[in-house]
Amino acid sequence: ITNLRIAQEKYATFVISHIPDGVKTILDVGCGTGEIAKTLIDMGYQVDCVSPSPFLSKQVHELLGDASHIFECYYEQLQTENRYDVILFSESFQYVDLQKALDTTIGFLTKGGHLLVSDFFQKDVEGKSVMGGGHKLTKFYDLIAQYPFELVKDLDITEETAPTTEIYDDALQKAVHPVLDLVFEFLNDRYPVASKFLRWKYKKQMNKINEKYFSAGRISEDFRGFKSYRLFLYKKVDLKKAWQHDF
Repeated sequence: ITNLRIAQEKYATFVISHIPDGVKTILDVGCGTGEIAKTLIDMGYQVDCVSPSPFLSKQVHELLGDASHIFECYYEQLQTENRYDVILFSESFQYVDLQKALDTTIGFLTKGGHLLVSDFFQKDVEGKSVMGGGHKLTKFYDLIAQYPFELVKDLDITEETAPTTEIYDDALQKAVHPVLDLVFEFLNDRYPVASKFLRWKYKKQMNKINEKYFSAGRISEDFRGFKSYRLFLYKKVDLKKAWQHDF
């Protein structure tokens, strides 16, 4: 668990290092527990957050206090007069509607503002991943090409982030799985009939969970095969300049 936290801190530092010079205002979309937003605020940035989860929003409020305005809604539903130099999606881009999110982003960015995305996408390969989530990478490329954005950075960081999935995999094997085994042992001892019924009733679901989460090495192997972890930095460009560039 400690290793997982260290890996997350390194990841946050990496993402933050790609914020362009001169940026003052940032919108952290899908801010989680607010850790990255807190770091950014401590660095002197003005940061607002988008958090659709009431549970997480409460934690963010406790962490940030009045230092940030927290929009408790889905990004696609956001309404504000504020404009931002950077709109950040750190492991949250996979949860938004692509087209609606890009439409929203164009409207909320300042002139020359940047879209910063760090998340995993689906590769265009055969087979099916045990891990859900992620937009199709080819679909993202095709769609964002229709918007007034200039690509600044497109980094494939799959290999760099894969060790984090290995740490996650290890945590599941060494921490979560043993706890679940103890729970089932307790149920077998105290409620053998009910336990047997539950195992029969939910056999398929339990097998899927075991295959997805508790097959040693499965997560990191699957991640490398089916996912592409990218860091994208796009700059909003003037529509007239974009038109002149294309023609």
